[in-house]
This record gives sequence, C-alpha cells and structure tokens, in this order.
Amino acid sequence: MNVKPLADRLILRPAEAEEMTKGGIILPDTAKEKPQQGEILAVGPGKVSDNGTLVEMSLKAGDKVLYGKYSGTEILVDGEDVLIMRESDILAVLA
Repeated sequence: MNVKPLADRLILRPAEAEEMTKGGIILPDTAKEKPQQGEILAVGPGKVSDNGTLVEMSLKAGDKVLYGKYSGTEILVDGEDVLIMRESDILAVLA
C-alpha cells in the first residue's frame, strides 16, 4: 500500500456486504446494507496533544473493528475501495 495515514487517522478494508439473508433470500446490490466492520490496513503515528506530546494510537494494523455506518471517507487505493477515518470513529475492537 502506497498510502500512509497522518495523525490519528487509519485506513481500513470494509467487510463484504451480505449476499443472502438468514432466511435464504438473495439480495440484489441495491438492497445490500453498508458493512459496519472491517480490518485495519494502516495506522498513523498518533495525535499531538495540546501540550505538544504525541498520543500514540491504541489500534494497529490487522485489528478487526466495528465503526459507525456513515463513518470515514471512501478512497480507491491500488484498485481497492478502502475507508480512511479517525481513530475516534472506531466503536469497538472485535476479539
């Protein structure tokens, strides 16, 4: 990946949207919901606090996370759609 996020931003790959409901109904592209989980691909160095010290990121590449439905900005990197967002937009880390 040739993109490095700055400050407290991170890049993540969203999970694939569900193709089929639990009842077995196949969903068309227009009915698929936006995924709310994904895998972190890259993280920035952290945020500089008001007193000038660096607050390091608590997340790392490879973490699987949950995020808000409309969080982040979609970008195209190496032919792949990914999201770039702030660490504060992450709701939880999946164990």
